[in-house]
Amino acid sequence: MASKNETHINEFILLGLSSEFQPLLFGIFILIYLFTLIGNTMIILIVSLYSHLHTPMYLFLRSLSITEMLYTTVTVPRMLRDLLHKNKEISRMNCAAQFYFFCCLGASECFILAFMAYDRYLAICHPLHYITKMTKNKCLYISLGSWVTGLVLPLANIIMVFRLPFCNSKIIDHFFCDILQVIHLACMEVLPNTLVVIKLYVLIYTFLVIPLPFMLILLSYIHISMNVLRIRSAAGRNKAFSTCGSHLTSVSLFFGSATITYLRTEAINTYGGPKVWSLLFLVFVPMLNPLIYTLRNNEVKKALHRLGHTAFSG
Repeated sequence: MASKNETHINEFILLGLSSEFQPLLFGIFILIYLFTLIGNTMIILIVSLYSHLHTPMYLFLRSLSITEMLYTTVTVPRMLRDLLHKNKEISRMNCAAQFYFFCCLGASECFILAFMAYDRYLAICHPLHYITKMTKNKCLYISLGSWVTGLVLPLANIIMVFRLPFCNSKIIDHFFCDILQVIHLACMEVLPNTLVVIKLYVLIYTFLVIPLPFMLILLSYIHISMNVLRIRSAAGRNKAFSTCGSHLTSVSLFFGSATITYLRTEAINTYGGPKVWSLLFLVFVPMLNPLIYTLRNNEVKKALHRLGHTAFSG
């Protein structure tokens, strides 16, 4: 009987954000999603259109905006759909596809954030060699490498997990196909050794895409801080730190919530569970990043004003 149940579970049920205020949540999240798309599209447009923004810092920012637009689109439309529908079934294939692209784009974002920190390290710690060490072509290759690596790394995860037999339940207590939730539905008594191998691989993968890039970011900022503190003038120190403030804010929000969610710290159970923390880095951070990177950046604000003037006058 168990084997029959194993082979006939070809779809899952996403519980989603269970609440009596689902229409209200739909209204809130669709506004956030639209703001995310508009904000990141504006950044992509101004960096692409205006040549004075074709510098490594802004080219990386454009890559980050492209990644975040796709990243949030993988999960949010499905979440919005489920807020309005009672039927929340998702096929095994669609579940695997959603999680694959979630992993791809999440990993790519981690790598791009790490390279943005490295870019700031070169600019502040090695200003004389910065132009030769970080060229426009190198930025494009780095961004492309981040996306390709993101595409390759999760493949083994997806193949191993979604080939498992499932017999415990069809219910995923989340608003998207999270791999930790899916693994819990597998038949543990059938393949205990396989599950151990998969969980170990998931742990290694998580280390490669969350703690490792974060450690590289931390190392970059340790060197930046040491160099900035050697600057004698307060104005010079403030100017150096101001170029890093937006990136540090973005890194703190993204890596903080992702670490709590996927490395299972105590805070995840104390403050609302994995759904709430996942909302932070899947929904709110992509919405906030256009604001974080534009509010304190005069070059970006001037380009946005210029774009707006061109659009309305034309």
